[in-house]
Amino acid sequence: MQRSAHPGMRRGAAAPGDAMILLGLGLGALGLLLWAANAFSRASVASLKALLAWVVALGGLALGAMLLLTGRGASAIAAGVFLGPLAWSWWQEAQGKGKPRPDQARRGRMGRAEALEVLDLTDPVSDADVRAAWVRLMRVAHPDGGGTHGLAARVNQARDVLLKGR
Repeated sequence: MQRSAHPGMRRGAAAPGDAMILLGLGLGALGLLLWAANAFSRASVASLKALLAWVVALGGLALGAMLLLTGRGASAIAAGVFLGPLAWSWWQEAQGKGKPRPDQARRGRMGRAEALEVLDLTDPVSDADVRAAWVRLMRVAHPDGGGTHGLAARVNQARDVLLKGR
């Protein structure tokens, strides 16, 4: 029977020094996780999209390298041919170089004429007309009604311009 270096310890149990090292590593990992969560909560959406694009790109490269190294080169090449263009378009969009989507809300101030056009109204217009047009359009522009966030934001912006301009 083999004796342990520390009397009274069970076989396979960690030595007290090893337990302290594991505790220190665990606390370090917890601190790193809390720091990352804090940084994530304060990050902008654009930087998170860029980070995700990098993670996906590096993960794809690592997967391709693993397939090549394990003798599955044909699978790696086929995946690259089929998924490459899609990955490239996602990468370009994440970097802000892609084509703008038509449903995105326009940046900047909206004028009265543009607001009337968005709500499909003509001057003179009353507050009741603006609210009725807003309700009618929000039924289809809102994401819950099949629209998008960009369209709903544009309709809201038009309503605000016409109601606050009084």
